[in-house]
Amino acid sequence: MAQLSEAAVKRINEICDKYASEKTPLMMILSDIQKEYGYIPLDVQEIVSERTGISVAEIYGVVTFYSFFSLKPKGKFVIGCCLGTACYVKGAQQVIDKFSEILGIHPGETTEDGLFTLDALRCIGACAISPAIKINGKVYPKVAVSAVPGIIEEYKKEAKA
Repeated sequence: MAQLSEAAVKRINEICDKYASEKTPLMMILSDIQKEYGYIPLDVQEIVSERTGISVAEIYGVVTFYSFFSLKPKGKFVIGCCLGTACYVKGAQQVIDKFSEILGIHPGETTEDGLFTLDALRCIGACAISPAIKINGKVYPKVAVSAVPGIIEEYKKEAKA
């Protein structure tokens, strides 16, 4: 969304208008924009600010506070590695390190081909099956470092299909 198209600006305005009667519309607006475009860059935040009267600083604060929102486009497959206490104790750091090594990216980054984004998560609520990862909402239990190459290959095959 480097340069917002007229259609994108129109759609963002429609989303803002949809929640105009709400007392606190920001989360709903940002959620719809995130679903529609996959991220919420600064130029979009500025449009939302103009439409709602909410300062860009406040909008930016919300976007950066909640891990659901992103300032940058995410990959087709978002790999979320839980680094909560239970997962960490069971080797989650080694799991995320292996993903990072194979994909050539660090947590918070996306591969150049746009296929994978690697995220470090604080807790996904899967402590009993730690270490756990989530890929586009699908939870993988008790992930071993040795399983990481196969998981990546599984998604590369899916991308080609």
